[in-house]
Amino acid sequence: MTEDEKKLLQAKHRLEEAQMRERVKERKARTRRLIQEGATLEKRHPAVANMSLEELDDFLRETFQ
Repeated sequence: MTEDEKKLLQAKHRLEEAQMRERVKERKARTRRLIQEGATLEKRHPAVANMSLEELDDFLRETFQ
């Protein structure tokens, strides 16, 4: 493997690592947002804390139709 091929491979790996870090960052931001939204919903409608996901889905569908 030539020096140029090694450098190209290293650059490719650095790019892949940067893309993976960005995906992790985006996933963590989404998770945080979903948790905060769920907490806000539970704060405004405490009954949702005891609902199953199906019941919550039905509740939201009825509320926002």
